[in-house]
Amino acid sequence: MPTNPQVLPWTPPPAVDVEALPAGKWWDAVRAAPPVGERALDLLGDENGAVIQDKHGPLYWLVAVGSATSWHLRQVRVLTELADEKTYLGVPPVSWTEGPETRWRVPLTADHYLTDAGKLWGALAEADRAVLGPVPQGRQTCYRCELPTGEPVIVDVQHGGSGAGRTIYACPPHARIYQRDPVAKAAARRRALDRGRSQ
Repeated sequence: MPTNPQVLPWTPPPAVDVEALPAGKWWDAVRAAPPVGERALDLLGDENGAVIQDKHGPLYWLVAVGSATSWHLRQVRVLTELADEKTYLGVPPVSWTEGPETRWRVPLTADHYLTDAGKLWGALAEADRAVLGPVPQGRQTCYRCELPTGEPVIVDVQHGGSGAGRTIYACPPHARIYQRDPVAKAAARRRALDRGRSQ
């Protein structure tokens, strides 16, 4: 469906390249990392408004100004105007809908402009749990970079032979590369078989 500038309250200015536009003026943008964003995109289906995908993979939904400012989800950021600074989003020309560069993953049209913030939050929360697992309480230390993270991901639970085990946490970037210790995995399988169960 072609874009009709008479129907849309906002359209990107004519451009020949990606243009940095301020969030918080016409819309806010919700950024999601690729694994979470892709799942949320699928969950929303036809309920998606316009979505930009930058060349590095993250997805950006356009939402009403102020509708997502209190969100706290792992690997999700809200771009809006702050009291002391502006936040910008790289917006491609309306015609850029294919290719590896920054593009409109869901093209901007009269039917696909702003995404309903409540529905987007629900889809992103479900995607967060599905991709990253349960949400641990509080800050945890990443096993790899050894820095505290407010977005911890449980990557392993190690059971102690005669006592309590321990939970291994990672920050989102390191969660994707965690390799469970093969010795610990074999020991856990042996314990399960000894108890008459299989994993």
